Amino acid sequence: MADLVVGFDLDMTLVDSRPGISAVLEQLNVAHGYRIDADAVVSKLGPPLAEMIAPYVAEEHISHAVEQYRTLYPSIAIASTEPLPGAREALAYVRDAGHRLLVLTGKFESNARLHLDALDFPYDRLVGARWAAGKTEVLREESAAVYIGDHAGDMRSAKDAGAIAVGVPTGGLSAEELRLAGADVVLDSLRSLPDWLRDNL
Repeated sequence: MADLVVGFDLDMTLVDSRPGISAVLEQLNVAHGYRIDADAVVSKLGPPLAEMIAPYVAEEHISHAVEQYRTLYPSIAIASTEPLPGAREALAYVRDAGHRLLVLTGKFESNARLHLDALDFPYDRLVGARWAAGKTEVLREESAAVYIGDHAGDMRSAKDAGAIAVGVPTGGLSAEELRLAGADVVLDSLRSLPDWLRDNL
C-alpha cells in the first residue's frame, strides 16, 4: 500500500552517534570544567540533552551548556557518525515502496539534518527537538502508520498516536524492555524492516 507515512527515530535507530556525542561532551568538560559522564549519557540516548546532563551540570548552567553543545556538534560529531546496520536499505525500501519518509528525533533539527545530508539518507520530512508528547503530536499530524525507534519513549509516542510501534534493540534497551514499553513488534535490527514492512503494510 503506497502513500503511507513511515517514521524513524534518528540516534541509535538510524545512526550510531555515540562517538560524536561523547566527543562533544568531553570537549564541554574540558572547556567549562563540567564533569559530565559521557559514557553514561550515550548509554541512554533519547531524552532531551538538558535532561541527560542535568545530573552533572548546575541548573543555572544547563542552558549555556546546551547552547555550547549545539555549537560544537557540527564540527565534532557529524564525521564520526555511522549508519546502523540495515538503515540505508530500510530507508531505500520505504522510498521505493512509495511511502513517505518521516525522521522524527529529539536532536536539534539543524544538527539532525547535517547527519542525514552527510550520509545521503532520503527523507520527506525531518522534525527535530521533539520528545514524548511532542513526538506524538507530529505522528498524529502526519497520520503515521508506523514509527520505528530504540527507546521506550518512542514506543509510547507511537502507541499514543495510533501508529504501529516497531522497536529495534540497537540503543540502550533490550527487546523485552521495548515490548514492556508497548512495542507491537521488535526486530533484531533495521535489516529485518523491509521484510516486515512488505508483509504488514
